Amino acid sequence: MPAKQGELLGSILSEVDLAYQNLDSVELGVTTIDHYFDTLGGIGRAVHRARGKESPVYIGDQTSGEGKVRSLSEQVALETRTRVLNPRWYESMLRHGHEGVRNIEAHVTNTMGWSATTGQVDPWVYQKITETYVLDEAMRDRLAELNPKASARLSERLIEAHERSYWRPDAATLEALKRAGEAIEDRLEGIAPAPVKIA
Repeated sequence: MPAKQGELLGSILSEVDLAYQNLDSVELGVTTIDHYFDTLGGIGRAVHRARGKESPVYIGDQTSGEGKVRSLSEQVALETRTRVLNPRWYESMLRHGHEGVRNIEAHVTNTMGWSATTGQVDPWVYQKITETYVLDEAMRDRLAELNPKASARLSERLIEAHERSYWRPDAATLEALKRAGEAIEDRLEGIAPAPVKIA
């Protein structure tokens, strides 16, 4: 009969030196779906708890050539630059309308999942995402028009990331982010039908 073996599991995890995930598809990265941070990130967090100190997380990218092993922070940074901050990527997402905005928001949510489970996401990631999708008025209006719920969640995630100390925007950026989020919420609720300018 199955029985909980917490001490045994903790003993085993205390001997783990690192956590590792292999990528074998160019279609899926560690910020694309929640499966990666939910499992690997969860294991990394459990190892951290058992060892009492940080345990590195590595990603093996086998999608081209001989493959390359990166730290988790390097992989998240790479995916942020090549996908979320890349105009060719996000414009292709926006051509899919409602679903495209949802995919953009999912990347941000999954990135925050890595911060929550490993703490291995560089703060500049949140700053650049904020500048690209929320503080840019034209982009913010496009997202809100195509998918107001997902665009509101995107702003909420960035504010939550600040509240959890995953990044520390300056006062002006934080205020603009909060006002932008409020403007999106107003639009979602039908209070402000016209675009709201964030100074």
